[in-house]
Amino acid sequence: MDLFSFAPIAAVLDIAYQGVEHLAALLSPLTGGASAAIAIVVLTVLVRGALVPVGISQVKAEWNRRRLAPRLQALQRRYTKNPQLLQQKTLELYREEKASPFAGMLPALAQAPVLSFVYALFVRSSVDGHANALLGQHLFGVPLGTSFVHLAGSAAAWPGILVYLVLFALLGVTAWATRRTTLRLALPQAGPLPGLTHALSWLPFITIVFAAIVPLAATLYLTTTTAWTLGERALLRRRYWRPDGAVPTVPAVARRA
Repeated sequence: MDLFSFAPIAAVLDIAYQGVEHLAALLSPLTGGASAAIAIVVLTVLVRGALVPVGISQVKAEWNRRRLAPRLQALQRRYTKNPQLLQQKTLELYREEKASPFAGMLPALAQAPVLSFVYALFVRSSVDGHANALLGQHLFGVPLGTSFVHLAGSAAAWPGILVYLVLFALLGVTAWATRRTTLRLALPQAGPLPGLTHALSWLPFITIVFAAIVPLAATLYLTTTTAWTLGERALLRRRYWRPDGAVPTVPAVARRA
């Protein structure tokens, strides 16, 4: 079943569609034929700006996990042979610190429907029963409804393919910076987990592969939202984490655990 064909959801998607069309019309005197593409970027920024409180909740949850990590590790070493008691002690620690192991998950789930609507707007050929005219707009001659894979297989790939290459380069820089940040902030782990963390740090680069098979409109959205996420997390961590971003050492807290 197509979820976006369900009448209430389709109506909400159509409202978003009308909003982008009006925004593109407002931008048209300044941006000309690129107005729809610029409207996509502006809409993404507006949506992500509205979701900043969600980002704050996630960053605070990150810091709590870092702050409690040494004490959790001490508990794991002490009660490794008694999983039930380990679970009990872990919950007691979270209650004592007025924290939650699930903090940050609910905000992430809350923003998922919003971002899904924004993304669907730029990959669907029709919206609420009518054609998605946004995908017929162009950016430097490349239709917003054309994917890199489709464009690369056409006879007129150049110079339009350069638009995609620029976007891929931007996504690559963002993915590289995200990976560096992930490895730099990774918590000390034992066993096979360090290798797992290193492997998972490459996941941001999958966005480039995904961007190659979706319409250009969706690639613009992905480029904008991933860059926003990188910048937002850096700013919020500076605001809500300790200045040095350090994690207390285990010996300093093991006795309290």
